[in-house]
Amino acid sequence: MKNIKHIFKKEFNSYFVTPIAYIVISLFLLVIGWLFFSTFFLNRQASMMRFFSLLPITFSFIVPAITMKLFSEELNLGTYEILLTLPVKFSDIILGKFLAAISFIVIMLLPTLIYAISISFVGELDWGPVIGGYIGAILLGAAFSAIGIFASSLTRNQVIAFITGMTICFALTLLTDFLLYFIPNTFIGFFQYFSANFHFQNISRGLIDSRDILYFITISFIALYGANLVMKEKK
Repeated sequence: MKNIKHIFKKEFNSYFVTPIAYIVISLFLLVIGWLFFSTFFLNRQASMMRFFSLLPITFSFIVPAITMKLFSEELNLGTYEILLTLPVKFSDIILGKFLAAISFIVIMLLPTLIYAISISFVGELDWGPVIGGYIGAILLGAAFSAIGIFASSLTRNQVIAFITGMTICFALTLLTDFLLYFIPNTFIGFFQYFSANFHFQNISRGLIDSRDILYFITISFIALYGANLVMKEKK
C-alpha cells in the first residue's frame, strides 16, 4: 500500500503541474454544460438524465486524454527504467496510476454538482437517479481509465495512446448499440451486455444492479491485467 500511495501521489500531483489538467477540466465543463443546458429548458423537466446520457460519449474522448501520458511519457523519457530499479511491483505502479486517474475524474465531476443543485431550485429534482448517475459516472470513468492505461502501455507516443484508448472506449459506447439494429432479436441480450452505455444508463436511472457493477469491474480488471502483461513484456 505504501508503494501504491507513493505512485498515486506522484501521478496525481503531476496532473496539476502543467496547465493541461485545467484545460481538460475546463473543456469538459464547457462542452458538457453547453450540451446539457442548450436543451434543458426545452424539456421542461427538473432532471439530470440528459446530462448523464452525454457522459459516455464525452468520457470516450476526455478520459483517454487524461490517461495517455501515464505510461507513454515514462517510456518515451526513459524514466520507467528508473522506476523499475525501485522495490515496487508492476501491480503497484499500475494501481497507483489507475487510482490517480480516477481521482482526477472525481475532481472533474465535482463542479457539475452545481448543475444538480441549481436544478433543485427550479423544480423537484429526484436525487435517487442523480446519486446513481454519479456512481455510474465513477464506475464508467474507472473502466475507461483502465482502458486508457492499457493503451498508454502499448506505445511511447501519447497521440497514438490517445487514439487507441479513444477508439476502444468509443466502440464500447456506441458501436455495440449501433450493431443492435442489425442483429436478430435473439442475440440482442448477448451483444447488449458488452455495451458500456447500456450498463451506465441502467445505473444512472437509479437502478443499482450487481450485473452492471460487475461489468465495469470486469472491464477495469481485464484492461489493467493487459497493461500489466504488456509492461512485463517490455521489461
